[in-house]
Amino acid sequence: MSRPHITLVVARAANGVIGRDGTMPWHIPADLKRFKALTTGAPMIMGRKTFESLPGLLPGRRHIVLTRDAGWSAPGAEPVADVAAALALAASARVSVVGGAEIYRLFLPLTDRIELTEVHQAPDGDTTLPAFTGWREVAREDFDTHSFVTLER
Repeated sequence: MSRPHITLVVARAANGVIGRDGTMPWHIPADLKRFKALTTGAPMIMGRKTFESLPGLLPGRRHIVLTRDAGWSAPGAEPVADVAAALALAASARVSVVGGAEIYRLFLPLTDRIELTEVHQAPDGDTTLPAFTGWREVAREDFDTHSFVTLER
């Protein structure tokens, strides 16, 4: 199988913040609904901390978890050690990369599309992600608290 179509699914505040204390420092129900629509039916690739921040296994999606800890395991998680192993295990036409910051950075050079929620806030946070440069905006929906933006190479 050739390399899958890789989509980063990320919510980022105006100041670059994507997380605080292992959670997102905002609650936008429309973003959660969009996340579900974008990720259902395809493997999700994430870091261990992102997996552990989930409320549980998300239905209709595989949970492939990148971790440096070779002994780590969790029910429903499929642990891997690197990007190549994650993509090989996914064995799918498309995958969603869902965080955190280090995982986004690892996959960015291979990414075909970014589904970005621009959060119109500047909260305090301990995890940030710089703006995406060199990408072409192909779709945008603006709302009072956020914007849904699709970027392609």
